[in-house]
Amino acid sequence: MRVLFWGTPDFGLPSLEAMRAAGHEIAGVVTNPDRPAGRGRGGRGRALRASPVKRWALEAGVPVLQPSRPGEGTFLDEARRLGPDISVVAAYGRILPSEALDLPPLGSLNVHASLLPALRGAAPINWAIIRGHRETGVSIQRMVVELDAGPVLGQTRIPIHATMTAGELYGEAAAAGGARVVAVLAEVAAGRALETPQDDTRATWAPKLDRGAARIDWSRSAEELGRWLRGCDPWPAAWTSLAGRSVQCFEPAIFPAREVGGGEAPDAAAPPGTVLEAHPVRGLSVATGSGVLQVGAVKPAGGRRMASAAWVRGVADLKGARFD
Repeated sequence: MRVLFWGTPDFGLPSLEAMRAAGHEIAGVVTNPDRPAGRGRGGRGRALRASPVKRWALEAGVPVLQPSRPGEGTFLDEARRLGPDISVVAAYGRILPSEALDLPPLGSLNVHASLLPALRGAAPINWAIIRGHRETGVSIQRMVVELDAGPVLGQTRIPIHATMTAGELYGEAAAAGGARVVAVLAEVAAGRALETPQDDTRATWAPKLDRGAARIDWSRSAEELGRWLRGCDPWPAAWTSLAGRSVQCFEPAIFPAREVGGGEAPDAAAPPGTVLEAHPVRGLSVATGSGVLQVGAVKPAGGRRMASAAWVRGVADLKGARFD
């Protein structure tokens, strides 16, 4: 089949590779406009950076479309001229209007990183970990105007192990999505695809995460915060503040009754966010609303990610300090 692919980040690359390997022709890719690279206010004076999907397409000699709005008339005419049989969407990043969804004769399919109807929305990978799910997966669903609400054509389950980060789950989900969408396309081509309606009463939501939402609330339990750190690793990165400067936190370990400092029990009355131990070998332990959280790695503002023990060695009198 001729596939019009919609995607922006590298999540979609395994789907592109799998479809091409299975003999499908990628008629074109639709991706977001190039964005300024690096940091800076307003993007002025910075070089533009193409999305991973655009870079893949240019290397493969596949036509690239980059509409500012996927419903604009000139774009729809260009997409129609590519002659796609079906659209496949994987993390495109924008809502598609009905005119775009219905453009190919066989409609549009979405590679969504959850077991729908669970975790509809923008950040299903992060929230699966943050909420303590023991498994998640990918769903291939028929796209409708309502977000992530269309019938499901296939699913693959993925277990979530105790130390898994969002970055690790992202990689597994991307690979699983590529394999599953190829299987579904084969069923569609053969006319035997089964479309199962979702039970909307069981739907849950995975809202978008950004830096502001990723700030650590130390009043939560150590168990909750451990999932928070893993669910925001590597992006948007759980962070806290010390003396007015942000510190990103990673690699948690949870201790309901942690002993620190060579056998000295932590102060159970210490306010949440208090540094209970700042050791040049053992690293950083912090009081929470319930239990103690050991932070294995940090990224201070303007610095690189490093072991918390290495960071502690360069920060004087950290024990007893309090993260905000």
